[in-house]
Amino acid sequence: MSSAPLPDVQPLGLTVHTLPDVGGVADTRTRMGRWKMLAVLLVCATPVIASYFTYYVLRPEGRRNFGTLIDPQRALPDVLGTTLDGKTINLRSLKDQWLLVSVAGAACDVQCAQHLYMQRQLREGLGKDKDRLDWVWLVSDGAPVAQTLLPALKDATVLRVAEADLARWLQPENGHAVADHLYLVDPLGNWMMRFPPRIDTQGAVNVRRDLDRLLRASSSWDKAGR
Repeated sequence: MSSAPLPDVQPLGLTVHTLPDVGGVADTRTRMGRWKMLAVLLVCATPVIASYFTYYVLRPEGRRNFGTLIDPQRALPDVLGTTLDGKTINLRSLKDQWLLVSVAGAACDVQCAQHLYMQRQLREGLGKDKDRLDWVWLVSDGAPVAQTLLPALKDATVLRVAEADLARWLQPENGHAVADHLYLVDPLGNWMMRFPPRIDTQGAVNVRRDLDRLLRASSSWDKAGR
C-alpha cells in the first residue's frame, strides 16, 4: 500500500523581522511639541512684538508723526496717587489702556483748561475706539480742585501725584515745564510719546492723526478695558 507523499516541510526560519519604527513616531511627536511651544511663546510675545513694530518699524521717515517718540520708553512709576475722594491708587494700575495724560496744579490755569478740553474732545473723536483711551489729569499739588470743573471731569481719571514723582518720570522739552505738554502712555504702561507745547487747532488735528495711527497699528492685540 502506497502512502501519500509528505508535504514539503520547510525548516523554521530564525530571521529576525524588523521592529516597528518607533523612532519616526517619537520624532514626529517631538516636532509637534516644539511647534506647540513656539506657538505659546509667540502668543505671549505678541504684545511686545506689536509694540516694537508700532514704534520702530512704523516710525515714518521724515517724521510724519507729530509727537516726539520717547526712546527708551519709560514705564509707569511704582508710586501712589490719590483720587479726589481720597482713595489711593498705584499709577501702574492704569496700564492696559492707552493714556492721554496732562499735568497741572489744582488751580488749573488757562493752559490746563485747554489741555483738559482737548483730551476730552480727542477721546470722543475716536468714535468706537474711544474706550481704548483714557484721559488722565495728574494734579501736581494738594490744593482743592474747583467744584465748577468736576462735571466736566466725570469721564476722566484724576489723581494727585507728588510733583517730585512726576519729575522723575516725565521729561519736558528743554526750556519748558512738565505741565506744558500732553503725554501718551501705551497699554503696556510705557510713556512713549510727548506732544509739543501750546497745541493749536491744527496741532490737535495732528495729535488725532498720531492717535489714529497708533490705535490702528495696535488693533490686533489691544482691546478696550482693563
